[in-house]
Amino acid sequence: MSDPLIRECDHYVVLEPGAAAERILSAADTLTWLQQQLAAVESLPADLSALVDDRARAERLLETACELELSPGEPIQWFAVRLEPSDAAAAGRNG
Repeated sequence: MSDPLIRECDHYVVLEPGAAAERILSAADTLTWLQQQLAAVESLPADLSALVDDRARAERLLETACELELSPGEPIQWFAVRLEPSDAAAAGRNG
């Protein structure tokens, strides 16, 4: 995710194997979610295992990737999204 606009996004859509639907999480919640997911990874990729802790690994993933395989054939994915305010909320700010 090298596009600087991605860093301005405050929300992520997260996809998990076996989940009924995608979820939308704040950036902070996505970071926490990734830390929890990293605890389930059977074997960390070399670039992540060199980092000091799961928080640093989660931050690296948010900045550089959008998928992590927890175990063979079990990927999780996350995608930055920009949520547009609803018409009512936008009208309240402009009025």
